[in-house]
Amino acid sequence: MKLTRLKTAALAAGIATMMTSTALAADVKATMIIYLDPSVQFFNPVVKGAKDAAAQFGVDLDVQYANNDPVRQNDLIESATAAGVDGIAVSISSSDAFDESICAAVKAGIVVIGFNNDDLEGAKGNCRQAYVGMNEFASGYELGNRMIKEFGLKSGDVVFNPREIPEASFAVARGGGIEKAMKENGIKVETVRAGLDPAEAQNIMAQFLIANPNVKAVFGTGSVTSTVGAGAIKDAGVKVPFGGFDLAVEIVNAVESGAMFATMDQQPYLQGYYPIAQIALSKKYGLTPTDVDTGQGAFLDKSRISSVKPLIGSFR
Repeated sequence: MKLTRLKTAALAAGIATMMTSTALAADVKATMIIYLDPSVQFFNPVVKGAKDAAAQFGVDLDVQYANNDPVRQNDLIESATAAGVDGIAVSISSSDAFDESICAAVKAGIVVIGFNNDDLEGAKGNCRQAYVGMNEFASGYELGNRMIKEFGLKSGDVVFNPREIPEASFAVARGGGIEKAMKENGIKVETVRAGLDPAEAQNIMAQFLIANPNVKAVFGTGSVTSTVGAGAIKDAGVKVPFGGFDLAVEIVNAVESGAMFATMDQQPYLQGYYPIAQIALSKKYGLTPTDVDTGQGAFLDKSRISSVKPLIGSFR
């Protein structure tokens, strides 16, 4: 089942009553596998949340990075399975690449929880027992519709949606949501591969905007394109509305200054905290892992962005 905001709050309250004032002994072993590398700032609060949960629930936590290499990620899943860990929290950044290794882990009695990225078919497409993260398609669709309404985008217009890794599940889902909103209104979506290097992504986006002066709006797809989007628009010397995803100091500043209309926050701290907490609760008390939608109501425009600013600075 999916948790509503009220149920999520109730779960958090229930978890809090199980905690002691001091950290529990580490009698549960878990591996967290992040599909990118440690330089990607987005995952700092994810790791912080995971480590906080590990300390509170007595989990011996090992955080590993796949460096955007599916072969390495499968190796990490298989190594954790062979080591006999109690649980694996894994970013399912591909709908096909990790099916066999994740299913093998579940068959071995390991609790596997997807976080941040999920199979595009959800539980139907992967053996993971729960997913903690944003409904990415719905969030893309919401952002698209809000931009259409706010800026009067209309049939025949062209918008730009650069994607860090176009084949990654988050890009397919978020971009698909944006495309659905645009298609329903007769608006064309142009996209390019922007990559994960911020400087390169900013240059690619700026050059596209210079070459395509008819673009009426820009949509960042992930943390990189959303972080550098305002800079790319400035470099191109154009004035177009811009919206995106995730949180970083640069994104908060861009929304506050008006250079960015809004960002969709998926609350990464919770994406780290809940998987590790659920692994511990499953192993210690037999509780069944459940999906948690961390992106509910997470549309942040200028009127709401200041509330999250202190949180962002604490994870730098």
